[in-house]
Amino acid sequence: MSTLVINDLHANVLTSDGPKEILKGVTLTINPGEIHALMGPNGSGKSTLAYAIAGHPKYEITSGTVTLDGVDLQELTVDERAKAGLYLAMQYPVEVPGVSVSNFLRTAKTALDGEAPKVRTWVKDVQAALENLQLDKSFSGRSVNEGFSGGEKKRHEIAQLQLLNPKAAILDETDSGLDIDALKIVADGVNEYASAGDKAIVLITHYTRILRYIEPTYVHVFVDGKIAESGGRELADKLEAQGYEQYITAAANA
Repeated sequence: MSTLVINDLHANVLTSDGPKEILKGVTLTINPGEIHALMGPNGSGKSTLAYAIAGHPKYEITSGTVTLDGVDLQELTVDERAKAGLYLAMQYPVEVPGVSVSNFLRTAKTALDGEAPKVRTWVKDVQAALENLQLDKSFSGRSVNEGFSGGEKKRHEIAQLQLLNPKAAILDETDSGLDIDALKIVADGVNEYASAGDKAIVLITHYTRILRYIEPTYVHVFVDGKIAESGGRELADKLEAQGYEQYITAAANA
């Protein structure tokens, strides 16, 4: 069972002009089996939250805590956070020229488990994951994200999610740049990962369209570095109809 707890988190982004505060007191608990959709306009701090939790060196947590199953993630390096069970699907996955998808996945699995997976079983697992995400078997021989389409990059992220099976997943705009067919494939992959009912999932998005295929437990409006309102699926429908303007105005006047 996996619980991700964010408590009064404040964080800066390091810029050429010095530190700039982005997160201004984020408190959120994602219990096992829950999917929390984090929605907000550009520049509201959603991705900063994801990268700060994951340990990106550009983002500095100044106060507050983040724990996964009681383990203080701030005390861990980036790779130690992954070993503790945290997974981040990036908005813009990076290219890794010269490293094949199959080698990348096996190396990641070995690092997490402390031992290499059995070759025969692992090959079948990889092929099954790629097939689930409608990626051709030849995909495993390509360099990671090099020359991938936007849809291939996002489907590869979800194939990683299924194979590595982390305790908690932060999915940063996994739906961006996807056509309707790719969106359904990615959503099905996330739902399969969530189906065990013991994972904590944060789904960061601008739009409600992915929520047609992934049912959120809670929806949160994220504006000006903090959560402005929380609710159920109906809150996403409200945002679809009315947009973020009222929240942006309220934050500016606060």
